[in-house]
Amino acid sequence: MTSHPIAHAIDTGALLAQADSWLQPALFKDYGPNGLQVEGTSQVTHLVSGVTASLALIEQAIAVKADAILVHHGLFWRGQTGVVTGWMRQRLGRLLEHNINLLAYHLPLDAHPLHGNNAQLARQLSLQPLPELNGRFGDQRLGWLGTSSDKTVGALAATVHRCLSREPIVVGNAERPIRTVAWCTGGAQGFFEAAIAAGADAFITGEISEPQAHIARETGVAFLACGHHATERYGAPALGEALAQTFGIQHTFIECDNPA
Repeated sequence: MTSHPIAHAIDTGALLAQADSWLQPALFKDYGPNGLQVEGTSQVTHLVSGVTASLALIEQAIAVKADAILVHHGLFWRGQTGVVTGWMRQRLGRLLEHNINLLAYHLPLDAHPLHGNNAQLARQLSLQPLPELNGRFGDQRLGWLGTSSDKTVGALAATVHRCLSREPIVVGNAERPIRTVAWCTGGAQGFFEAAIAAGADAFITGEISEPQAHIARETGVAFLACGHHATERYGAPALGEALAQTFGIQHTFIECDNPA
């Protein structure tokens, strides 16, 4: 847990407007609503950030007396039944009981060029993104292209292990030279073929499914599955800290580890 205590209060609407201004959620076709998912108090003095709006995160936010929670994975997703029972009742009930705002940004937070998950993962792994005009690929141009100081697949895998504290699943020749690296955080295994078409020698994402192992072996392009949570734990705190600095409010990042 990291915290930066500052004692100011701002309107929730101002916080939301600033986040929307930076992330431009209307530009994305997403799997759930972006922005304010649960309305709480009208004033925010303490913003908590985390990866997922889990009960564990909500309980810890309550413990530190947060007024708002900012996450990458919110409560509501396409295909849900719409009923408020079980785990949904627990999470939503605790937010409403304590009058806590829940802000969630999914694809817009992946894509942001400074605070986003892809940008922050690049920073963690010392990847150098190519200019946006030629350095994006895949659906809604969410995938990133760049270079690495690591010259082989094996060296890149070692960097991932060291920097993310997660040993990646690697399908590919450890001795293969690397010129171009592609990455897209989280569950972006479906971007692999687009990464190959874009000229990547290695692709970094969070998860791997059955087809990608075969494609990696048949094309020679390395696939590194580095953990969904592990690759997406940096965007929300970066955005939370930027909002806190802009408005002079307290910000706390709460890590709820996830093996996925």
